[in-house]
Amino acid sequence: MKQEYNNQNFKRILVGVDDSEDAQLAFRYAIHEARENKATLIIASVLEHDEMNIYQALDKDYIHGEREALMNHIEKYRQLALRAGVEKVDTIISEGEAGETIVKEIIPAVDPDLLIIGSMSKQGIKKYFGSQAAYMAKYSPISVMVVR
Repeated sequence: MKQEYNNQNFKRILVGVDDSEDAQLAFRYAIHEARENKATLIIASVLEHDEMNIYQALDKDYIHGEREALMNHIEKYRQLALRAGVEKVDTIISEGEAGETIVKEIIPAVDPDLLIIGSMSKQGIKKYFGSQAAYMAKYSPISVMVVR
């Protein structure tokens, strides 16, 4: 018996980015999918407080500077996606633990139908697949593509 697959056409694609190689691969794959599906691409990044020491986390000026740098960085991603031919590109920045923030805050806020993420993070113990990517794959209410 021939099995037929539902070839889903994604309309809103969310991609989580940081500076890791896997996130760069996920971003490139998301651009491809958004172009192919004529989908809106939503680029998300999360300012993680555990990457700061206690004095930095308590300093509002420091956090504002970090957030502003992240906003500038994510705008570069947006421009790359537009130049690559994606017609509609949005960005979103949040703060907290990346996996939990994307699943519990960003996904409900932007209503995507696909999440594309890299399998590893950029630093520390989180660089192993067992943390953020696994959390998102397990708890996301939408389809997740993990790129490595």
